[in-house]
Order: sequence, then structure tokens, then C-alpha cells
Amino acid sequence: MSSAAARRLCAGAMLVAAAWSPFAAAETGPSADRDQPILVDADNIEGKPDGAVVATGGVSLRQGSLRIEADRLSYDQATDTARGAGNVRLSNVDGWFSGPEVELAVKKFSGYFTDPTYYIARTKAGGNASRWDFIDREHAILHDATYTSCLRDGSGDPAWLLSADRVELDFEKNEGTADGAVLRFYGVPILAAPRFTFPLSDDRKSGWLPPNPTLDSKGGFQFAMPYYWNMAPNHDMTLTPSVSARRGLGLDTEFRYLQPAHEGIVRWHTLPHDALAGGSRGALRLRLEGALPGDTLYQVDSVRVSDNDYWKDFSRNINAASVTPRLLGADLKVSRHFENWTPYARVKRWQVLQDNDLSEPLLEAPYDRLPQVGVRASQPLPGGLQLGVETEYNRFVNPHQYTDDPRVPLTSAGTTRVTGSRAHALGSLSLPYFTPGWSIVPKVSMNAAAYELDTPVTSGVYLGQKHVSRVIPSFSVDTQMTFERDADWFGRAVRQTLEPRLLYVKTSYREQAGLPNFDSAERDFNVDSIYTENAFSGVDRVSDANQLTTGVTTRVLDPVTGSETVRLGVAQRILFADQRVSPDDGAPVTQSFSDVLLFGSSNLSRRWYLDAAIQYNHDQRRTMRSVVGARYTTDGYRTLGLAYRYKAGESEQVDLSWQWPLYGPARSKNGGGSGSCSNGSWFTAGRVNYSLLERRVTDSVGAVEYDSGCWIGRVLARRQSTSTNDATTQMGLEIEFVGLSRLGTNNPTRVLKDNIPGYRPLRVESDAPAAP
Repeated sequence: MSSAAARRLCAGAMLVAAAWSPFAAAETGPSADRDQPILVDADNIEGKPDGAVVATGGVSLRQGSLRIEADRLSYDQATDTARGAGNVRLSNVDGWFSGPEVELAVKKFSGYFTDPTYYIARTKAGGNASRWDFIDREHAILHDATYTSCLRDGSGDPAWLLSADRVELDFEKNEGTADGAVLRFYGVPILAAPRFTFPLSDDRKSGWLPPNPTLDSKGGFQFAMPYYWNMAPNHDMTLTPSVSARRGLGLDTEFRYLQPAHEGIVRWHTLPHDALAGGSRGALRLRLEGALPGDTLYQVDSVRVSDNDYWKDFSRNINAASVTPRLLGADLKVSRHFENWTPYARVKRWQVLQDNDLSEPLLEAPYDRLPQVGVRASQPLPGGLQLGVETEYNRFVNPHQYTDDPRVPLTSAGTTRVTGSRAHALGSLSLPYFTPGWSIVPKVSMNAAAYELDTPVTSGVYLGQKHVSRVIPSFSVDTQMTFERDADWFGRAVRQTLEPRLLYVKTSYREQAGLPNFDSAERDFNVDSIYTENAFSGVDRVSDANQLTTGVTTRVLDPVTGSETVRLGVAQRILFADQRVSPDDGAPVTQSFSDVLLFGSSNLSRRWYLDAAIQYNHDQRRTMRSVVGARYTTDGYRTLGLAYRYKAGESEQVDLSWQWPLYGPARSKNGGGSGSCSNGSWFTAGRVNYSLLERRVTDSVGAVEYDSGCWIGRVLARRQSTSTNDATTQMGLEIEFVGLSRLGTNNPTRVLKDNIPGYRPLRVESDAPAAP
């Protein structure tokens, strides 16, 4: 449960506090008003110096931001009491009251208001009461109170209305108590409580949160009722018991703590007996960090689940907590920072969720590191030299349930990948030189590694050896230039740059075939990787090189703000000798000219954004990879995006996303509606990802939204592929009572924001109405 959700009680009671307390909170805002002089203006004023004053005709009493207006008003200076009658209006920066009669001890802020209508500026909502008693600045009592953001226009009752027989506000204890509270939606009671308490600010308070029903194609209907426990100012817990129509009873627990030197979140989900799958199921998530004695820092980031299918059935519990839903990490790291160097120790383990469907490929996982110990340092030297060093020891072990041979059962035994230890040292010495328009960085570097393997090498020049070492030196020069000129594009003054870049790399060849490959892989071909010295990530493989990477980028900038309007670039790598090292010990790279990388983006108009990257092979005369996207965004909640992604022989996808009005009055860019619920607007939003190679929709989400002006409704459907032949469908429903709270399932607003680029949640931003 998020911290924001933890600040909402049943029927949005947290905001009810703001709804029923615009002036009782004056101690924290306009409390300074009581130290200001009292001024009275009127058509006629009668009274005695230092005595009672009676004013009639356009009366206005002011004390700072506090104002009382009435047809007739008397003020007794001895008792500091103001009495107003006839068209009374009491207002300050937080809102206003209006009604027939008020009596108020101004500085103490005690008295009463009969039959008031009130408006709260912060929530842009208000209501009525039969009587409002101001006990003092810390206490108030409301009788027969109502609250809504739907303005009454004489056409009938508001679409939604929160009412209570009696409400007590105690700001000293930060607590409110409501008796006989009922939330009605189009006259139908949807939530009710004979008595409940709620906090009067954003401070946390223990209590039940709004219910959370969910519906998906695997688990069926599920109902959850969170309870928030404010254990102390620096730690809390949310307990969410749930019942599923198909699976049974479950419990979600979240514990959070915040200490001066430590903080963390612990989430635990348990399903004692899953009637659908059989057996107990659950998940544990840890995110902890802090400082130990001696300025030593620690971090724990771990997620573990009970079974291989957990990620399919409860994806919401792990999707945001892992590299992929099927590859779950457990990471413990301890480090200490000195001035220029950092020693560290780490343990990294993986849980691999292999698909039980034998038609699906097995998932290859990184090695466990038990342990990883090292030191990183960056040291400036005399003469402008810069020294960089990394030395590290790793023990590599296959993770549980990993195998690269389909014939081997998925157990911790019988794996075929080599295991062992590696000690490596990476060092570099550079002499960077920078000027405003030009830079050059010559550098010499070294990659050294020594291996202690559990089984002998099975191929290559190291055949039969368990103890292997190698040292690979490298030299590089990286230079960049920037040229600028002022130009005119379609009558618009701009500044255009031309930014060429050259990177030369010379790396010696060392035989690496047959050596273990614990952490190296070929880098993705993109704008960043083409300007790297090693074609591989990790330590185990170092590409031999005698090559030059050349490229140029041009940008169009706003000369005043510096914002980028257009970026275009091209880059290519030239090999002066074959690259003989490959990560899988395969054939050498004999292509003298690498694929050409073309990239660009444009924001010529505030409505249009274009982005593209293309990898072109001139030998085969074909595009090897491309990503092209366009997005149109304008006011009125209109956004439309289209993206095409292609990788030769592997994938080809089209991605369509949108948010668009369907019917009804136009909504402004800041939100719509005036608070009237009579003229609603319909919107649609969604995203569809379609695989052209597989000829199927891989993932999709779609929603219909209705904005009435004072409430917003959303219906959402989401389909996520969990394998080639399997998918999960979820349904979501949410009603947002503007100025109060939200009730619904699966948090549709969050799903839409996470999946639709440019999506903007609907909001009502109405102006404060005039008092009657």
C-alpha cells in the first residue's frame, strides 16, 4: 500500500477533515490574524470609544485575512465578540461561510454560525450544516453536515453527497469523529459508518482504508480490505486481508521504518492454501539501506517467491521489483566511501522462474556471486593525469533451478555451466584536456584476470587447465568538437550546432576461446555503445581492436532557453583489422565497416514529437534494426502515439497508444468541469502492442473515462501475455469523487500513467463560486 493510500480512510475521511475544517485550522495558517488590528467599515456606525459598536449597511469587519460581512453587525470590544445578521459571509484565504447569523469571539475564534453554507478553497468543494459551533481555534462541532464538490444549480440533488449527523473536530489531538456518516452516489448509499475517526491533516492515523476489489481471468473476483497501523512517527504497517473466489484467503503485509541512519520497506504476501493451484504460496520483498558504525553503508534489495508460476498469477507483486518477472534478485551490499576510493563487499543471488510449459524456452540466468569483494578508486595525479582502478574477487555459482540443458531436471544439481572464481584488475591512466569547443582524452588501460575453475577448460589453448590468467592492454583517443552558428528556420531564430566525434581504439589480441564467460555479453548497438572501447560488457571477454569510430551530431537549439528542437546524427565504426574475439567463441568479425547508425529526434512543434534510430547494413543492403516513433499531444486530453520496432529475424512490433475525447464538452488542459454534474464528457485511453511476426496482440490496455465535473469514472481492461499460449486479463473500475477520494479496483489511473506515454489524469479545477 502506498504512503498516499495510507493517508485515506473509509470514504476518503482524510479529505473529509479538510472539508469540515476550513477555519478551525486557522492556527496553522491565518492564526497571525488574531494579532492584527480589527477594522470595521459600514454605511452607518454607532458606538462609543472602547465600547460596543453597531454597524449597518454594507458592513465589513476585517482582521488580517479574516473578514465578516453582513447587513448588520455589532462588535463589543470588551468581550471581543462580533454578532452579524442578514446575508452574513465569513471568509479568509481557506474558504468562506455564508448564512443568516453568526456570533464569534474574534481573537479566540469561538462562537457559532447558524444554517451555514460553506466552501473549502483547497478541495474546491463545500456543503451545508444546520449549525457550526466554533469552540476555539483547536475545536469545532458540526451538526447535520453535508459535503460535495457538485454545485447545486437547482436541478436536483448533487451526484454525490457525504453527510453526517454530527462531526467533532479536535486539532489539538489531530482527530475528527463523525457520527452517522453516509456517502451517497446518485441518492444510493454506497458507504456508511455509524461512527469513525479520521486525522485532520496529512499526518498518518490508524484505521481501515477503502476496500480494494479486483477481478482477473486467473484468480477471479478478489476482495481486500486494508488496515493501516500508525505504529509510531517513524514506522508503520499496512495489513491487507483478502479473499479470492477461486484461491481462498490471503494476507498482504507492508512494514516501513525510517530511522536517522536506517530506512526500509518489507512486503510479505502469503496465501496459506491456494485452492486453484494447490499448496501454500507467497512472496517476500526487502528494500533496506542505512549506515553502520565507521561510516559503512549497507543495502539490501531482494525479492523471493514460492513457485515458478507466481509471476503469472500475482504479477502486480513483483513486476516493479525485479529485472524481469521471471528473474528475481537477492542483493546484499556493504561499502565505505573514502576520499578517492571505495571498498565494497556484495552477495548476489538469483531465483529463476522456469516456465513449466515444456514448449517454452528455458530462461538463462546470470551467475550467483558468492561473494563479490572489490575496491574502486579514481585518483587525480600531477600534470593533469587521471588514474582509475578497479580490483575485484568473485566466486561464481549457478543459481538454483538453472540449467542450460533441457534434458536435465530443474534442480540445483546436474547443471552444465562451468563454475569457479575470478580475480580481476581493471586500470586506466588518462590525460583529459577540455576547452569550450574541443576536447581530447588519450588513455591507456589494462584488463587482467585470473581464474580458479571447478572443472578443467574443455576447449581452446587452455584445454585441461583449471588455473588460467591473462592480461590485455589497450590504448584509446577520444576527441570531440562543437561548432555553433546562428540561423533562421522558417522565420524563427535558432542556434545550430555541428558536433563531430572520433574515437580510436587499439587493443591487443589475446586468445580467450575456452575461457569461462561469467558476465560478458555483446553490447547492444546504439548511440552509447558505439563509442565504447570494448565491444562486450563485463570482464571475461575483451575485444581486440584496431578501429576508428566516427560520427557527427547536429542540434537545433532555442538561443534563449537552450531547449533542443531537433537532433540528427550518424555514426559508424571502421575496423582496420578483423575482430577475432567473440563472446561465444564464434567466428571473427571480418566486416571492415560496421552497420551505420542513424538517429534523430524532433520537437519542432509543441504538439508533435518524433524519434527514430536505424541500424543499416550496407553489405546486405538492408535495415537490421529500427525504432521509429511519433507522438501528437494537444490540449483537451488529446494524445496519440505510434511506434514501430524491428529487429531482423527476431521481432517486429507495432505499438499504438492514445488518450482522446469521445463525446461531451471540451475540457481544458488543466482539467475540466465547473463542478456541475449535468454536462459530462467521455474519454478513451489505451495501448496495444501487436507482434507482426507472431500475428497476435502481446499486451494491451484499454479504458473508458467519464468526467461529470464533480466525479470521474473509469473502466479498464488489461491483457498481459505470460507465454506464447497464455495471458492474464484484469478488469478495473474506479470512481473518483473530486475533492474527496477514490474508490475502485487495481488502481486504473496508475496503470494508464505507466502504460500510455503522454497520458494525463482527468482533474477538475473549478473556480471558487460566489457566496449566496
